[in-house]
Amino acid sequence: MDNFGVYAVFGVNNPPQRLLCVHGSCRTSLAVPPDAHQVVLFTSGPWGGRICVNAELNDADKIPITIGKLTPYNKCLSWEQWEEETWTDGVTLTVTLEGGNLVKADLSDPQLTLAMKEFTPECSAAPPAAPGVNGKRKRRQTAGAEDNGEKVTRRCDEENMCPNGTPEKMTPVRKVRGHTRGGQRLFDVTTTEGAANGTVEVQRIVGRTPPQNAAKTKGRQAKTPTQTAPLVNPSGRWGQTLCPIDAQTVILIGGQGARMQFCKDPMWKLYTEDMSWVAAETLAEGPTPEARIGHTAIYDPDSRRIFVFGGSKNKKWFNDVHILDTQSWKWTIVEAQGKVPPLAYHSCSMFRGELFVLGGVFPRPNPEPDGCSDSLYIFDPQLSIWYQPIVMGDNPSPRSGHSACVMQKRKIYVFGGWDTPVCYNDMYMLDLGLMEFSAVQTTGKAPSPRSWHGSAALSDTKFLIHGGYNGNNALSDTFIFDTDTNSWTEVTHPQLSIPRAGHSIITMETANHHHQRFSEEDEDKQAERTARTLLVFGGGDNEGSFYSDLTTVAVEDLLNGS
Repeated sequence: MDNFGVYAVFGVNNPPQRLLCVHGSCRTSLAVPPDAHQVVLFTSGPWGGRICVNAELNDADKIPITIGKLTPYNKCLSWEQWEEETWTDGVTLTVTLEGGNLVKADLSDPQLTLAMKEFTPECSAAPPAAPGVNGKRKRRQTAGAEDNGEKVTRRCDEENMCPNGTPEKMTPVRKVRGHTRGGQRLFDVTTTEGAANGTVEVQRIVGRTPPQNAAKTKGRQAKTPTQTAPLVNPSGRWGQTLCPIDAQTVILIGGQGARMQFCKDPMWKLYTEDMSWVAAETLAEGPTPEARIGHTAIYDPDSRRIFVFGGSKNKKWFNDVHILDTQSWKWTIVEAQGKVPPLAYHSCSMFRGELFVLGGVFPRPNPEPDGCSDSLYIFDPQLSIWYQPIVMGDNPSPRSGHSACVMQKRKIYVFGGWDTPVCYNDMYMLDLGLMEFSAVQTTGKAPSPRSWHGSAALSDTKFLIHGGYNGNNALSDTFIFDTDTNSWTEVTHPQLSIPRAGHSIITMETANHHHQRFSEEDEDKQAERTARTLLVFGGGDNEGSFYSDLTTVAVEDLLNGS
């Protein structure tokens, strides 16, 4: 007998209520009692052919506060009011089953309502190519800043806001020449002139995401209570991670899209043979990581595992480590020893099987603003322990939103980032043999100060910096750094001309790559290089658009252009 059902508990003193039961409709919505400060959603009974249960907490205006998903491997969700800053009176819980046939529970509560519309993140196609923003620039002060350049501090209720929006709901404003659009932005900033060389002072608010443009991607169908239109590619987002696991497969994890909404499709597989996407969240066993942004995900080719660390979700911070075994396709949570603070917008590098976590934002008790870290933490997966090494030399200042590239299998190059109110374009190198930091003196035209840029190694001695955010605009420029000569070179490519920040960039060997013919002595070297491809996914333009496009560029073209 099929006894499958979906249940909810509202508050700690109330019994479970059945929301969905067998034989019939697959969607219902229920008002959360005003005195309930916790919601627990769970299933009971065999899943059979059912795929998942999507859940939403919506505010009184039907705007999602938070989302979640139940699967045969993750059968319980819980939310608490203190975690969700927009949780007020009039909240409703909406649950929708996929892959099954259920009816609404016979609930006598007069507050029961049916939600006929589901709010999903909308994708924006990338705009036409636009010229890049190069070099340093002055940035205007936001309204309310003092004329003398006095720095504006964050309010305590704006803690842990991701660099993607403003706290107020914004109505569309007609764009006038000389003015930026009135929608929400990737960052909300106040600048201070007179910054030192290599930096731009900028006040920013971290943690929310602006709404997208009203236009939906063509061909996308809205969900209805009886029919679900499956996504064929990830929804538009920023703050996600892209992780290659072999020459044919890339894993996408997390991210956030419109209306501060964490993506309902948080995990995808990309098959590079035909550049097709497959939704992957329900394929994995075990407890999946909670929705988040500002996390890191890195692949260890020796153990064939992906390590996900940190990140944030509204006012909730994470210092957990989740491991996805790509052979068994199973998630596990690490019960690690040692201490590491909750961090978001940090960098994470893999060296000899250990995770090197540098910098990032960490929470402070109210009313203090969130702080940036300059500490280095190392996670040893073999012992499941965190430790802090003794590091000598000239350490980078505290920062987050920076990049870190492992070069020549023994050095980590750290570039850019920000620590309110300063944005950086300096470079530091960590010698992994000596465990010593040093400031890198560079030549050539360097990238302007920025954070939330993309970075990836192109060869043993060269890595790329693309896009990012300079305190006022998303950027589209591209630079290559040569570690042999410590020199910067600006390059241009038509596929890398769209301003974006919070995007993901990787390089990888791709299948079915057509190599050119070279002389016998150069064939091995050239074949290895030309087989590599740069992949760029997602991000936002700081004008309200979030991208779901995938751009590919031959690494050889970039190296030849430098």
